[in-house]
Amino acid sequence: MEYIPRLKQKYKNEIVSSLTKEYNYKTVMQVPRLLKISLNQGLGKFALADKKVIDKGIEEMSSIAGQRAVATKSKKDISNFKLRKGMPVGVRVTLRGDKMYEFLDRLIATAIPRIRDFRGIDVKGFDGRGNYTFGIQEQIIFPEIDIDKINHMNGMDITFVTSAETDKEALSLLKAFGFPFKNEQNN
Repeated sequence: MEYIPRLKQKYKNEIVSSLTKEYNYKTVMQVPRLLKISLNQGLGKFALADKKVIDKGIEEMSSIAGQRAVATKSKKDISNFKLRKGMPVGVRVTLRGDKMYEFLDRLIATAIPRIRDFRGIDVKGFDGRGNYTFGIQEQIIFPEIDIDKINHMNGMDITFVTSAETDKEALSLLKAFGFPFKNEQNN
């Protein structure tokens, strides 16, 4: 018996049929799906002062994502920040397939409920092409991170790339996965 992530099964069994009814798609291939999740963490001033910060960032991001993270390098020189082209300034990882669904499940079920003073995710993070990005202020919301071993609180951006044509379709897809969006009337 092969293991299938819970949200992948939910997508195939429930979400496809509900979105087909909602938007009157003619084929199952028209139904929007999640293509990838990108995590990006800028370490900026900490990375310039100490090179071990990048290694620690890669280690943390790899444990959060369940996949090896890579360092991002600066694209140009900026003298005011003492930054040279090619210096590591952040960490990123892109998830696809089963690892993407596993991360999404852990994000919705365990990480987001641990955010302090949480009132819902803002709906304004859509880019007009069906992709959604939101930021997290502290990486300690993930249970994989040991709070005692943290030197610096770092936030991260999480981008969900979908095959949706419009933001409305992408919002419906993410809501079907269980994203706790803010109610529009409470904004």
